[in-house]
Amino acid sequence: MNPLFPTFHSIQFLGRVLSFNKPALMGILNCTPDSFFEDSRVNSLQAVVEKAEKMVHAGAMILDVGGHSTRPNADPVTMEEEIARVIPVIKLLVKNFPEIWISIDTYRLEVAQQAFLAGAHIFNDIGAGNMDEGILEWVSNNQIPYILSHSRGKYNEVHSLPNYLNVVEDVWTDLAKKVQFLRSKSFTNLIIDPGFGFSKSLDDNYKIMAQLPQFKELGAPLMVGISRKTMLCKFLNISSEEALNATTAMNSIALLLGADILRVHDVEEAKQVIDLVEKLKKYGLSNLS
Repeated sequence: MNPLFPTFHSIQFLGRVLSFNKPALMGILNCTPDSFFEDSRVNSLQAVVEKAEKMVHAGAMILDVGGHSTRPNADPVTMEEEIARVIPVIKLLVKNFPEIWISIDTYRLEVAQQAFLAGAHIFNDIGAGNMDEGILEWVSNNQIPYILSHSRGKYNEVHSLPNYLNVVEDVWTDLAKKVQFLRSKSFTNLIIDPGFGFSKSLDDNYKIMAQLPQFKELGAPLMVGISRKTMLCKFLNISSEEALNATTAMNSIALLLGADILRVHDVEEAKQVIDLVEKLKKYGLSNLS
């Protein structure tokens, strides 16, 4: 497959390099009282350290800190409250896990900027620069490692369903326009996320997963975040608490289709998937991409 953009297999920040020659794990730390999966919530600084330590020990290279739930019908959170939730957590992670990359999961520029002042290394933006002003300019001007995650509209519209003509082609095109802008600014610290669960119907998510290799053409490491999401629970008629097996199955498929990063609640189980797939690759298994 010939990518349409220059291909980069790593991100760099402040002299540090994170390579994706082998798939990496991003562990989810939700500093919210209402995230959709209760076990991912951390409601005290001691709980943050304990959960982060478990994730790092299990193999997480990135810890993703979020202070604003993105589940359907989530309660709105002010910017001040979001900052108050995430900044102490980021500072604590920097102190206790200096070797780990810390991602801030937000759609707000000010929250991201405050997070980077506190020690964050990656900006995970579900809004793809659409939900706040100046995000892509700040990212490109400062070479901020950036996860470009697909969605459409503002925050309160993220679970609305656009009228796609062809969801795979339309999502790819939306992302490609942003990639083209960032590459025109000589930006290299890019990760692509197709945005499973955001601005997509149930079937849209599965259509994108089936065509995941197409997104490798964007020339950046590819992140997949389907852990315990509605696309699994609604289709299988199970709760998020019952969705570990489904998550493991889909993570396996995502790796075979070219995923470079798995964003997960259950790091230990996801690490086993990566290890098994990598073992098989030693004996000739090829990516389906």
